[in-house]
Amino acid sequence: MSKMMVICPDCGYENIEGVDECASCQQSLTPLSKPQPATLLEKGLSEDPIAVLTPGTPVWVSSAEPVGNVLDLMIAERIGCVLVVDEGQLVGIFSERDALLRLNVQAESLRQRPVQEFMTESPGTLEMDDKIAFAVHKMAVGGYRHVPILTAGRPTGIISIRDILRYATEKLQAAEASGS
Repeated sequence: MSKMMVICPDCGYENIEGVDECASCQQSLTPLSKPQPATLLEKGLSEDPIAVLTPGTPVWVSSAEPVGNVLDLMIAERIGCVLVVDEGQLVGIFSERDALLRLNVQAESLRQRPVQEFMTESPGTLEMDDKIAFAVHKMAVGGYRHVPILTAGRPTGIISIRDILRYATEKLQAAEASGS
């Protein structure tokens, strides 16, 4: 198996891929090792902030809210999750998945219990200026469909996998239209 080589732009020396500096002239090779986006979609994911997704306004409830009321709210608002907020701080998230996995067939008998007992505590969060790639990573690794967006530690938005898919579709269509 042959190793990939990185040619130093200053002296022309062939270096093993992954080294930080040229073995001959000690020039930094770090910028050469950085992966470059191959497509418009990859470029957008790695450079565009979450703000371009125009995160939705989050719907929130207190941790003491009865889970039955929360389910009714989710149905009425046609949303897949609510943030659970106490004193302005995000303490959890309650999603359709939580309803299915934690309430299941017992939902009716548990309607008066506080949502705090069924929510996902301390969900992963991001900020508006974080890159979209971070959101994709957080969703993939954490198994999340929704990620709360915080500003100065307070919930100000929410993005979903649907927002990511819409963004990806727009980028792919733009690339197709431009012939890239």
